[in-house]
Amino acid sequence: MDHLTPQQRHKNMAAIRSKNTRPEMIVRKGLWKRGFRYRLNHRRLPGHPDLVLRRYRTCIFVNGCFWHGHLTKSVMHDAQCVTEGSECCKIPKTNRDFWVAKICRNKERDKEEQRRLAEMGWHCITVWECELRPSRREETLESLAFTLNHIYLQDHSLHKPYEVQEDTETWMVAEE
Repeated sequence: MDHLTPQQRHKNMAAIRSKNTRPEMIVRKGLWKRGFRYRLNHRRLPGHPDLVLRRYRTCIFVNGCFWHGHLTKSVMHDAQCVTEGSECCKIPKTNRDFWVAKICRNKERDKEEQRRLAEMGWHCITVWECELRPSRREETLESLAFTLNHIYLQDHSLHKPYEVQEDTETWMVAEE
């Protein structure tokens, strides 16, 4: 049973933001400080990724653990789609069936959006809210920067090393 009135619950739920959240701001500041430039919430891409780095063909989603199903092991009994994860949050005891269904829908939608982005040639990275706690923040941001640089080098490297033909005539740029 919910201890709040429907009006109070509506007010609480309406106050939850989807853009410019604290975890998103941490990632944005960390990437900017490391020299990465990005666009925010690109409207033309599926799922409107939180950060889009065109140069790296990468979309970054900064997900809240509760809303996107980064849940505890005990949830597995309630629904197939909610899998085990970190010990960062739990499903509320009130209106449990609603929350399990909602989180399952969110997870399925996230998978579909990332699949569509991959088909379009984009790399997708998910950063979880619990990975941005002060004890793990720098490690997470360094790992993210490393991954972005790895993606860039992988996508922009020559697939065949340039070879100089020995038997062809070379051109001189200046006179001897």
